[in-house]
Amino acid sequence: MAEKEREQQPVPSTLYTEEYFRTACEGYDEFNTSEGEHLSRRLAAAFELAEVTPGMQVLDVGCGRGEILRHCAQLGADAYGIDYAAVAVNMSQRVIQPLAGITPGRTAVAQADAKKLPFPTGAFDRVLMFDVVEHLHPWELHQAMLEVHRVLKPDGRFIIHTAPNIWYDRYAYPVVRLFRTIMGEGDKYPKDPRQFLVNVNEHVHVNEQSLLSMNQALRKAGFKGKVWLDSPPQNRSESSVLAALRKVAFDLPPFRWFFEREVFAVAAKADF
Repeated sequence: MAEKEREQQPVPSTLYTEEYFRTACEGYDEFNTSEGEHLSRRLAAAFELAEVTPGMQVLDVGCGRGEILRHCAQLGADAYGIDYAAVAVNMSQRVIQPLAGITPGRTAVAQADAKKLPFPTGAFDRVLMFDVVEHLHPWELHQAMLEVHRVLKPDGRFIIHTAPNIWYDRYAYPVVRLFRTIMGEGDKYPKDPRQFLVNVNEHVHVNEQSLLSMNQALRKAGFKGKVWLDSPPQNRSESSVLAALRKVAFDLPPFRWFFEREVFAVAAKADF
């Protein structure tokens, strides 16, 4: 392993506690109220891209609490989840155990490393990686993507969601923070964007992506596909001037490349 890679040790799995999954990990509100029956807006948007149909074999890399496995099984797909955090495996097992013999699709979950998937080559129609990329150092992400390439069927599809867009954090957030400070709301916007809303991200986010870097990572691992940006709906009451500024920031390039906060990708093997 190269010196740089030795310095970039994986995020300790012990940081991913049940408290993390129930108070900080995307979709926790919906999970806590429905135990996985309902997905958050972000997870639902990413899952819809997979276009899961009955009979498919689906792998959820970094399955977290297990709600995606549940939704795959309800659609008639066989869903397998892996996570390297023991807490996540336990939570997923609690979600999928009641489904046995009830849902048309089967489910299973195991503790494993995304960099060494315990599955045969060409096994899956879909591989999902939702809110995982940002937790893997660049060298880890490359190894994980090579493994996804291996286990994906020739005509399979690889679906990614990751947040935040690093260009938002680096370039747009300081502008937003300055503007909010002028508006008297600066106390809600810490200097470090990783401390905004969820402080734990400061410790577990090690590889946030931009539109450009996500494209590069996929190509380097042998994938081709589409990468794009999006943001949560902006349901705000504001002046016409602010509404116009928001429209420019979120709708027009190059501004939207910096202000949109979520990165989506749908990819396939480049050699197919």
